[in-house]
Amino acid sequence: MADPDYIIVGSGINALVAAALLGKKGKRVLLLERNDRIGGCLRTEEITLPGYRHDVMATTMVLFLTSPAFAALGKELEARGLEFCHTSTPTGVLRPDGTHAILSMDRARNIAHFDGISEGDGKAFDREMGRFAGNAGFVFGLLGGNLWSTATAKLLGREVWKRGLKGLTAFFGEALAPARGYLETTYRSEELRGLFAPWALHCGLGPESAYSAEMTRVIGFAIEAAGCPIVKGGADNLLAAFERLITDQGGSIMRNADVNRIDVDTSGKAVGVTLADGKQLRVAQAVIASVTPHQLYERLLSASYATLPQPVQEGLASYRYGKGNMQIHYALKAAPRWRAAEELSKVALLHLTPGLDGVSRSANEAERGLLPAEPTVCVGQPTSLDPSRAPDGAAILWLQVPDTPRHIKGDAANELACPADGRWTETLREAFADRIEAMLRAQIENFDEIVLKRRAYAPTDLEAMNMNLVGGDPYGGFCGLDQFFLWRPFKSSVNHKTHVAGLYHIGASTHPGPGLAGGSGFLLASSLR
Repeated sequence: MADPDYIIVGSGINALVAAALLGKKGKRVLLLERNDRIGGCLRTEEITLPGYRHDVMATTMVLFLTSPAFAALGKELEARGLEFCHTSTPTGVLRPDGTHAILSMDRARNIAHFDGISEGDGKAFDREMGRFAGNAGFVFGLLGGNLWSTATAKLLGREVWKRGLKGLTAFFGEALAPARGYLETTYRSEELRGLFAPWALHCGLGPESAYSAEMTRVIGFAIEAAGCPIVKGGADNLLAAFERLITDQGGSIMRNADVNRIDVDTSGKAVGVTLADGKQLRVAQAVIASVTPHQLYERLLSASYATLPQPVQEGLASYRYGKGNMQIHYALKAAPRWRAAEELSKVALLHLTPGLDGVSRSANEAERGLLPAEPTVCVGQPTSLDPSRAPDGAAILWLQVPDTPRHIKGDAANELACPADGRWTETLREAFADRIEAMLRAQIENFDEIVLKRRAYAPTDLEAMNMNLVGGDPYGGFCGLDQFFLWRPFKSSVNHKTHVAGLYHIGASTHPGPGLAGGSGFLLASSLR
């Protein structure tokens, strides 16, 4: 059998997008996955009770649905069984006192709702979304394009022509602002500030981080337009559709194929890979690695590690990972009844937080290695969108805690005993989950009578499932400005090239960063011939 044109190491969303697009170009692709299943952070299992289908890690597909990758592949995936489930109220915030705000997919409804909370906040939201709409092409062009490219140079040139140099400088000054100042000066109510502030955490940032204001605008705009859809039946149905598409195009997928090294010939070109069992696989054009920088350079290229270019060595030495993540899943015998309002039961993703200060405090505590006293909790309600995820009349909850420390230095509430070595234990995981559960119990009036089973995952559990989640960081590395855009993963990075000919690097650790849009896979595959 002829060697494949491309070998792809890993099978997360970026790898799948790259494989499907290259196959669409007529290229033979071999995708290698070290685990017994594909998908990276996409995994659906009955982890609590039979009949309860949980997306163990990622679940919300708004970034994929609005991505160039879906525009290119959506029809083929839908023809192979992909369906999405939606709700008209995709996100909201619920504060401890029961006050809340809900973002719907209807602009007029949002304006009226927000003005009802605080006069002027609805008009402010409408104004901000209108301003963003005028900049959307430019913003998404920068976020989703190859930064070192003629296309981006032309994009910048057009903006200079349209805005003038001072106007473009002003735009970037505003885009780099932290969310705190932006939210405090834009919205009067704590409900509106608390509605948008948590979304900075889902970008690997905090409300005080540079460019977090722009990301709250990006997410607010995207969610109002496209909602927070989930895959009907579970995220694994998206994986099944991808696998059918890739194999229909002549590609192959190998599971339990742990790549031990990327093989480089004497001329410095990647020529294939060697698996852990000693099997060698050769490639006709290039190897694509969807892994973290340390996995790529210290493990897969370990034979040549000592000869890495100085900028790569320096980049590796300074590369940092962000906060960890915690997942908690519940099997319920009935739908939850929220004390504050019945309409909260139809919200896809509901954040529990006191507001902007609460988000800042929990993020700061986690960044300093402390278990937050009052973590920001994202509560997903998949069965409100897709009843097929649970038996008739039953429900599931999907909880994400994006401000969880990787290495534990203490408990901000001074309640939980923390191991001296800073490592997560099963006892600590369940104790911290109890803290989060108490927040749910305070807001759901029938909580105790409907809970059947809970399953929690600490950051270390997530890393055990996916080695690219270093310390439970789901974003492939810290997403601060110095490690993003032109500088991701390294200051010396140019698009997805490496110093090895015929070797490319994609995944959350590369531009345009984490999320389910498949951005790096799309950009690379689109550029290859």
